[in-house]
Amino acid sequence: MTDPQDVSGAAPDSQWSMPRGLIVILGLAALVVTVAGIQVAASIVGPIFLALMLTVAVHPLPEWLHRKGLPTWLATIAAILVVNSIILVLVLSLALSVAQLATLLPEYADDFTALIDDAQSFLNSNGVNSTDSQTLLSQVDYGKVFGFVEAILQSMLGVFSNLLFVLALLLFMAVDGSSYGARMRIVTQMRPDIATALTSFSAGTRTYLIVSTVFGLIVAVIDTGALWALGIPLPILWGLLSFITNYIPNVGFILGLVPPALLALLQGGPGLMLTVIVVYSVINVIIQSVIQPKFVGDAVGLSVTFTFLSLVFWAWILGPLGAILAIPLSLMAKALLIDIDPSTRWVNTILSSAPPPAPVTAPVPSPPRHEKEES
Repeated sequence: MTDPQDVSGAAPDSQWSMPRGLIVILGLAALVVTVAGIQVAASIVGPIFLALMLTVAVHPLPEWLHRKGLPTWLATIAAILVVNSIILVLVLSLALSVAQLATLLPEYADDFTALIDDAQSFLNSNGVNSTDSQTLLSQVDYGKVFGFVEAILQSMLGVFSNLLFVLALLLFMAVDGSSYGARMRIVTQMRPDIATALTSFSAGTRTYLIVSTVFGLIVAVIDTGALWALGIPLPILWGLLSFITNYIPNVGFILGLVPPALLALLQGGPGLMLTVIVVYSVINVIIQSVIQPKFVGDAVGLSVTFTFLSLVFWAWILGPLGAILAIPLSLMAKALLIDIDPSTRWVNTILSSAPPPAPVTAPVPSPPRHEKEES
């Protein structure tokens, strides 16, 4: 006798014990709770993510040293020393440059006032009422304008605010990472889908970080040389800023351009500022928009829209550190939530920068000739 609740006679969907709409709502609710928890603990979670990404990036180094004959413990210590030295040099250079900027900015107060007066005269000569122009330009305050510049630099320096915590985490993660290969071989035998997702995340993140670092160094050197040739103060600081902002997708170039452009305006007027903008635009567009994506290739594979939304999302949760690590964190979330489950991998088609190639279907063989004749 047919079950009265199953009028169609179709087999019940045993895969879903609850309505799918309810599952989606519960998943979104869990996501909101998780995001709120991460945001509250951002001062702790952020450095953990930074140490994790750095560990993933340098993981091949101790393995390479071990293949060259170094003991495992010595190779691990060498990798830790290399990473810590790079971080310390970067932090000390940035802190020294910020201190130099703080002593330099008061010298441009008179230049800023003269620039405002010239702007007011220009508006008056073009028919704008003097009262209106004065009201408009009075909103432009020297402290506010260059407070924005200092805020950008303080945000970049604040990425390493918990420096000792990050260095300690790097030590522990590097020690644990020395046995990562053996652990992944066991995971591959027990859960091949999980191993594939984690391996893909590690490879993609490593490629992205290494390529971004190399091209960030190239951009920083070229920008520093161009600013030095133009006579812009503190060219090394702006080179460091362009190197760090190279990790920020979409808007990093603009953040690195604003401070030297403002200094150029005070140093030599609108003509020098326009020159800085043109030089920066040419260098960054050619390297970051034309050359760099070809080297990154399919390592990231995220659409432009999803990349920008990732930047907004992680910056909102973790602040400046989230903006710098937006792409690696998105790759990690994608690996843990999508790639790890074969039933959800179809989402990659929506998130990817290019649709995957259509599956190749084998041609249907034609029946033999004698069968055609008999029919």
